[in-house]
Amino acid sequence: MATSRPKQPASTRSMSERQKEVKPDLDQPSHETQKFGEIVKLPNGLSEKVCKESVALLNQCLADTISLRDMYKKHHWQVVGPTFNQLHLMYDQHYEGQVLLVDILAERIQLLGGIALAMAADIAETTKIKRPPRGREPAAVQLKRLAEAHEHIIIGAREAAEKVDKSGDAGSNDVFVSNVLRTNELQVWFLTEHLVAASPVSA
Repeated sequence: MATSRPKQPASTRSMSERQKEVKPDLDQPSHETQKFGEIVKLPNGLSEKVCKESVALLNQCLADTISLRDMYKKHHWQVVGPTFNQLHLMYDQHYEGQVLLVDILAERIQLLGGIALAMAADIAETTKIKRPPRGREPAAVQLKRLAEAHEHIIIGAREAAEKVDKSGDAGSNDVFVSNVLRTNELQVWFLTEHLVAASPVSA
């Protein structure tokens, strides 16, 4: 029976030999293990075709949700005027709600065997939400922009919910209705109440 060779004591090994054991190997070859748009079939009771269709709808909603999330942070930083405190706090609360939606959407995409969009350049190429200017705008204009973005997502979520329901993907239907639709309906209500005639917020 062959006996294993005893390890050389650390005290007798050179520094370079010892460092090999703890130094991270950052020379890793770059390659994709799954291309965007491909589906890895998982045992979820849904066909690959259904998963692919649902993932496409979820990714569009994800791109739009990330755009809205970031618009909230932009306006949170840039808001001015007599209602600064209320809007500053509300924008951040709504931002946190959109952060939660981003995770829910991305995780749904991954568990269907797809790849979730993530990088800013990919989001910018995919979103259908109009990009605001870099500069500061009046609070009323911020509210209008956010409300329009919410409505876009609400309409898309209703259409997507109907499609995935017809295909038998109840889980994605629940995400679109229980999470995306309800969150956006609530937030757009809070926003537009600041634009009523009695409000001091105007452009």
